[in-house]
Amino acid sequence: MKNSQKVLLPGLTRQLKFLLNEVEIENFNILVVGSGSVQIAKLLQNKTGKTLDIIVEDYESLMNSNLLLKEKGNIQVKLMDFEHTDYNNETFDLVFAQASVSNFRRNKIVKEIKRILKPKSYFTVGEVTKLQNELPNFVAEIFNYSEINPLLETEITKYYESRNFEIIAQKDLSYTLKEYYSTNINRLKTTEKKLSEEEKTYYKKLLKKISHESNAYLKLGADKFIGFKTLLLKKN
Repeated sequence: MKNSQKVLLPGLTRQLKFLLNEVEIENFNILVVGSGSVQIAKLLQNKTGKTLDIIVEDYESLMNSNLLLKEKGNIQVKLMDFEHTDYNNETFDLVFAQASVSNFRRNKIVKEIKRILKPKSYFTVGEVTKLQNELPNFVAEIFNYSEINPLLETEITKYYESRNFEIIAQKDLSYTLKEYYSTNINRLKTTEKKLSEEEKTYYKKLLKKISHESNAYLKLGADKFIGFKTLLLKKN
């Protein structure tokens, strides 16, 4: 996958590679959940040969996604609440969610995803995890600021089994986070040079968030507490 640098999510393209090594997705009806997923959707669409949907929850993500899609016929981006989508029961053969359900609404989002999956169909999920139960304040603040409610890495399979999913395969992708945060901080430095003072003021909160999280992981030891794990699940 030559365009891996364009996938700027925890797990990078490794979650997609993990899925494709496990399941043949040709002719699947696929839903991709979450912003920042356009490149993943393109790669999935090339494999499946069918139109697929991306859903996002805010207007800015909708606009950004559409700007990245020069040819919009094969991929449709829609604005929906992840907890309450507009899809009928048992619509999809695969739902792909990368770093988009690890929040305080996880239970309701997973319930909705299960509703729209066909029986015996697949859910590929990538979750931000905590590697230790007790977190230092600066790591807890990162999670709280980003509205992330991470599961303990050793308990994530139990969580999905309790939701009546079968665990087909799983992989620890925590090793990708160093590259993810390094890319983030490098892009931030490049982008800041191009922004006007007015734009820097407008994006101040976002720029500060990216810088803080990246430096915390790369320099302050947050790597000992933050992980990322992907699972391939089948709906029972």
